[in-house]
Amino acid sequence: MLGCPTIVSMDPDVNRFILMNEAKGIPPGYPQSMLDILGKSNIAAVNGDIHKNMRGSFLSLVSPTIIKDQILPKIDAFMRTYLSDHSWTHQVIDIQEKTKEMVFLSSLNQVAGIEASPLSKEFMAEFYKLVLGTISLPINLPFTNYYRGLKARKKIIRIIEELIEDRRNSQETHQDFLYSLMNGVVNRYKLSDEEIIDQVITILYSGFETVSTTSMMALKYLHDHPRFLEELREEHMGIRERKKAEDPLDWDDLKSMRFTRAVILETTRLATIVNGVLRKTTKEMELEGYVIPKGWRIYVYTREINYEPSLYSDPYTFNPWRWLDKPLETENYFFIFGGGTRRCPGKELAIVEISTFLHYFVTRYRWEEVGGDTMKIFPRVEAPNGLRIKVSFYEHSKSE
Repeated sequence: MLGCPTIVSMDPDVNRFILMNEAKGIPPGYPQSMLDILGKSNIAAVNGDIHKNMRGSFLSLVSPTIIKDQILPKIDAFMRTYLSDHSWTHQVIDIQEKTKEMVFLSSLNQVAGIEASPLSKEFMAEFYKLVLGTISLPINLPFTNYYRGLKARKKIIRIIEELIEDRRNSQETHQDFLYSLMNGVVNRYKLSDEEIIDQVITILYSGFETVSTTSMMALKYLHDHPRFLEELREEHMGIRERKKAEDPLDWDDLKSMRFTRAVILETTRLATIVNGVLRKTTKEMELEGYVIPKGWRIYVYTREINYEPSLYSDPYTFNPWRWLDKPLETENYFFIFGGGTRRCPGKELAIVEISTFLHYFVTRYRWEEVGGDTMKIFPRVEAPNGLRIKVSFYEHSKSE
């Protein structure tokens, strides 16, 4: 798999053991292309105490207090502006491209305070190449995604280096991830510029495809299930009715979005945005009677557990209510966001971002699929030719 001898495990108990026992010689085993392009200091490439410190840093950047006081106001302001753009209405748009652009621009604002601008467009064009390069064979020839990804990394490094230099020269205080990383706000030790750059790239990368694809698929599933769309819209219209038109969402509003959270979790489960994770053996080991040589990769394939009838009744049906009926997030085999010490540290931030997007979208717009677009769910969830929708104003939305 991507140049490495790999076994695939679909056994829930084996997968749980691997995810929960990294210290027993089963660290991450991501492909060389990903390590080369994201950098040697990215969180997927480090282990032990370094990973523990880095994960702690990430969690500090996205703690509930930071999300409440700093990140949510930024996300709300961004979504309010982005979704008020008249390019949304009375025309056919590709929601797949729109959600990618939305997530990247929102993340760039949170990470480095960069608003939509020629710089953000340049950054985004290179970032798309970088993403494709990380999931490619590490063949460094001009026509390959790997080659383009490496070139894109160099250009992105230059952009971030200039940002860092500008920050140092200005001595201004900023409320974003870059300021925190540069000034040791969340680290016990001062990061080098190389480490800061790798962290910025990793933060942008880690939520890009998952959040954008979940946002797209949530709209897809809600479009196909009008009763759930109506329930979601009622939840959000109830929030708007308690507020003035210009009032932003606050922490209490987010906490009240119980059905919205269920829609997001069900979307992530049914679409299975992430099929699994890669680990590697640091010594020869035996699992369930199979001997796995040292240095081999183990693809912890978690997709099938999302369709296990003993965990999810009628598993191929989109049913957000299942998340309200049972505490499924605390189940032993809940691997949607990974497991063990590698469980996604940005889970709650992602849910906040998608919830805010859904809030402004469903309270302002209705939409219809144009039709004829196909969806692929393997090896990755995507609409190969885009997912086209026609958007119009929702008549009960408040003017702003």
